[in-house]
Amino acid sequence: MSIDCCADPGATLDGVTQPFDPSALFGGGQGGENPMAGLLAQAQQMQEKLLSAQNEIAAAEIVGSAGNGLVTVTGNGTGEVTAVSIDPKVVDPEDVETLQDLLLGALADLSQKREQLTTEKMGPLAGGLGGGIPGLGG
Repeated sequence: MSIDCCADPGATLDGVTQPFDPSALFGGGQGGENPMAGLLAQAQQMQEKLLSAQNEIAAAEIVGSAGNGLVTVTGNGTGEVTAVSIDPKVVDPEDVETLQDLLLGALADLSQKREQLTTEKMGPLAGGLGGGIPGLGG
């Protein structure tokens, strides 16, 4: 017994009268809009939002301080220190250690504030990355 699949091109299978059109699944056919195009548009929007947030972070001026403002360190969102200010009251040649501690404290404060800014700007976007994929949020 042999089966000839191409013997009758107009043959139907359980009421299916139109030939299978794979483009209907991925767009370009009678199936309507391309579902992948929607995902691509979402990915492009997410990329634009991430780039915008990264630019905001990089342009931000962040100030860390210690000793109630006696030592301040200014930096940007990329981690670059752009300025250091030391109140003359804490400059004591006999006690350099205190000044060093204050400077380290101001740098640590700056770093913590930069991390906080990054979390505030990027955190909401990270939730939309996964689209239900485990480990990617969403």
